[in-house]
Amino acid sequence: MKGPRKAKSNSLIAGGLITFLLGFFTASIAQPVVFKGPRQAKKPPVFGAMDKGGIQDETTYVYNPKGKPDPFSSFIARQEAFEKKRKKRKPRTYLETLELSQLELIAIIIGPKGNWAMVRDSKGVGHVIKKGTPIGTNGGIVYKILPDKVIIKEKHMDFRGKQFTKEIVKKLHASK
Repeated sequence: MKGPRKAKSNSLIAGGLITFLLGFFTASIAQPVVFKGPRQAKKPPVFGAMDKGGIQDETTYVYNPKGKPDPFSSFIARQEAFEKKRKKRKPRTYLETLELSQLELIAIIIGPKGNWAMVRDSKGVGHVIKKGTPIGTNGGIVYKILPDKVIIKEKHMDFRGKQFTKEIVKKLHASK
């Protein structure tokens, strides 16, 4: 088995040597390098208005930060400062300690004395709610009770610190 391996090794060495020699001789045939001299320096652009002749004025641009947000201030620090400033009241009811995703709408009663609904928590305990009932960990309040759904309004804040109201809809699932 040593014979075929040695022949293969010799052919690889011979092929590499031929490739090297061909590369060396063809490189000497290539075109000669021509020295063109140093390049001219580029002129920086001039900012300014055009006059009537189409020539730029020599005035420079000045940044005016009035009415623009500071690009270097951290919006995360601003959000944390607002969260600390916003008074977090302690939950008064059990429903205020639960996330809305933990609650399932199971019944709605529409009557002349008012609309009522029942939600079930993750433990299987039912809670009766009506318009104005505080619910959820984000300070949500039951806004409307309709025949097929309950609308809850929560106050949220975007990354800039602007407060907006978000409506969460809990739909009544069809009975099985």
